[in-house]
Amino acid sequence: MKAFTEFEVQARMSTIDGWEYNENAIHTSLEFNDFKDAFSVMTRIAFEAEKLNHHPDWSNVYKTLNITLSTHDAGGLTQKDFELAKIIDALVS
Repeated sequence: MKAFTEFEVQARMSTIDGWEYNENAIHTSLEFNDFKDAFSVMTRIAFEAEKLNHHPDWSNVYKTLNITLSTHDAGGLTQKDFELAKIIDALVS
């Protein structure tokens, strides 16, 4: 899979809310009521990521989940990243 150009990335950024683009990846930070809620969402994201065979770089501290998406083997962002971002947005909305 080929990485998107800068122009292609910028065009797609309007399709996802709450995500920032920098360092050749998209990033978001999500805050939940407590650790249990954060971990529950992480589990749901994990199942979806496994279906796509595309896995996030993420960290969790108590009720905050930080997610970074990039397609490492393509060297940048691809359709997989934006697809997973949209799935994550749907899971947390």
